Amino acid sequence: MNITFENKVALVTGAASGLGLATAKAFAEAGASVVLADWSEKEVQAAAKELADKGHKTLAVTCDVSDDGQVEAMVKKTMAEFGRLDAAYNNAGIQNVLAETADSPRADYDRVMGINLRGVWSCMKFELQVMRKQGSGAIVNCSSLGGLIGGNQRGTYHAAKHGVIGLTRAAAAEYGARGIRVNAVLPGIIRTPMIARLTEDARFSAFFEKLKDRHPIGRFGEPAEIGEAVKWLLSDAASFMNGAAMACDGGYLSI
Repeated sequence: MNITFENKVALVTGAASGLGLATAKAFAEAGASVVLADWSEKEVQAAAKELADKGHKTLAVTCDVSDDGQVEAMVKKTMAEFGRLDAAYNNAGIQNVLAETADSPRADYDRVMGINLRGVWSCMKFELQVMRKQGSGAIVNCSSLGGLIGGNQRGTYHAAKHGVIGLTRAAAAEYGARGIRVNAVLPGIIRTPMIARLTEDARFSAFFEKLKDRHPIGRFGEPAEIGEAVKWLLSDAASFMNGAAMACDGGYLSI
């Protein structure tokens, strides 16, 4: 499928590594001008430069999505640089401190919710203000398989990812008739740098081998595979997709 984003502007949060960087690359290779946003200034500048050195139009923005002011500034910088916003992938997220619900630290709950749920809400708020004026646009929010299931010692993370699906469906209902689509992607276990390190650690390798066996496809996913799925959801090729929570899990949920 030949998907093009020529003359379009795409914004990706959490873009310095992992799923965000893979998606930013997918947009750039499809012809988009890409805004890469991340809390790490050094890493996001390096990621943007890597794409710019290949001839792509990029803008690096330092942004902590748990800070509404920084999110608003991120969208304003996008508009100042490119004058429009056609596609946004709200990907920034963190893991929780592993703890049973009775022992879960309040500070960690606030930290995870601030980035994984309120951060998505804040990004959508300011992105939608722009897209509403344009009368066009598409958003994909990064939930997780954890948005559909539970997990031991992961209650805070799962609660946030369930919430992302709720925010997605509400916004889809509000803006679908106004030319704006909002969907969620639910990655399974993806070989991001963090997961790759864990699978190579003797303390965790057996655990991850068991998890791999839960995937009918026989392996974990790659960041680029999620990037391509997000690119499709945000493209005109997915013009009837709105309010969906699309699992990209190698069949994990099917067994």
